[in-house]
Amino acid sequence: MPPRDTLARVDADLAAGRIPVARQRLRGLVSSFPDDLTLRRRLAEVYRLYGEPAEAGRWMYLEQDRDAAETAAFEVRYHTAPQRMRALAWRGPESLARTTFAGEQLAAVRAACSEAMGRPVDWDTVPSGETAGSGKGAFAGFLATAGCVVAVLALLAFLAIWVNGLVALFD
Repeated sequence: MPPRDTLARVDADLAAGRIPVARQRLRGLVSSFPDDLTLRRRLAEVYRLYGEPAEAGRWMYLEQDRDAAETAAFEVRYHTAPQRMRALAWRGPESLARTTFAGEQLAAVRAACSEAMGRPVDWDTVPSGETAGSGKGAFAGFLATAGCVVAVLALLAFLAIWVNGLVALFD
């Protein structure tokens, strides 16, 4: 469906009070057309209807006339550069940005993320939120491994009890 048709549906949804449906349609459009700042602005307007300044700030982050309070709320919610990079949902190089300000913002976020990760990153391979050497990744990995070991042991205990019951049934 062409973007203008989807935008017409968004307008109809908003007029009918179907704000969640309009939001989902706009999220889909932004996902398909991440370089369209007009779509991002429309999505920010919908989040303002929800009273979500952090999300409004997220989608207005590339606009020069953005609201400072919304931008601050976005930066608090997504406090690391990798989190911001993922949240902005941009694809491709900064040169696709339709304004100089947007390109500068994208370049600054990518540079901060590269610094935090200790290696160059780009918008097509957005890294996870963990920074190299933060220690959180190692602890999370340990917890995941421990959880898997406990699950396997519980399964083995269940199977042992089940086999024991089966043997006792036929004795």
